[in-house]
Amino acid sequence: MQRLGHTRSSHQANHLLHTPDTFVRAPLPGMRKAMAIVHIAPAGGAMFTQYTVEFEAGGELAPSPAQRFVYVLEGSVEVDRQRLEPGGFVYLPAEHDAWMTAPDVPRAAVLEKRSERLDGQDDPGVLAGPERDRRTSLLNDDPWLEVRSLVPDDAAFDFRMTTMTYQPGAGLPMVEVHVMEHGLLMLEGGGIYRLGDVWYPVSAGDFIWMGPYCPQWFGAIGKTPAKYLLYKDWDRHPL
Repeated sequence: MQRLGHTRSSHQANHLLHTPDTFVRAPLPGMRKAMAIVHIAPAGGAMFTQYTVEFEAGGELAPSPAQRFVYVLEGSVEVDRQRLEPGGFVYLPAEHDAWMTAPDVPRAAVLEKRSERLDGQDDPGVLAGPERDRRTSLLNDDPWLEVRSLVPDDAAFDFRMTTMTYQPGAGLPMVEVHVMEHGLLMLEGGGIYRLGDVWYPVSAGDFIWMGPYCPQWFGAIGKTPAKYLLYKDWDRHPL
């Protein structure tokens, strides 16, 4: 039972914390036997849309006119003739005709963003694979803070997707303030996130949107690592 209207969720001018107790499920056009939890969209202040899809067995998600990134959270999905297990991901360029289908009862994080092509450059092709095959790097050579890049460092892409894993007690080395915006889905563990002038406890299942220039910092708390999936816009001039 909800405690008299209490929630950790909070939507401020430059950030959003969206916690599972406030999730609302609804179908989107192009869905069959599936429901969406829309975490952030332009209506909430972002320049992209991110949602979680919860499928029934045999569910489907139609192609999108925007570029799309999918990360499997639970179960398995089939996209562009590839079967993706938990931790598997796929990038589909704008106007790609791939459907996403559910052979079992999966959940998947989906990000959609209108493509910002550079002059004379085509959209990149399909990119897919398991997260575990991506090379791990250390943020600022800190062995307690691991980063896996799921989208190549290539200007053909106008955004990046990474996973970041913090060992218990690890934290970002500074409060960051920058022009990029973020979409962040907590995958494992928890900790404290500073957003603007507010400090929030966060845990697996929470979603965070950070607008441009929102002061941000994270520290992992607990006995297990904290891990999140992170989006940022990138490689385009702010104008």
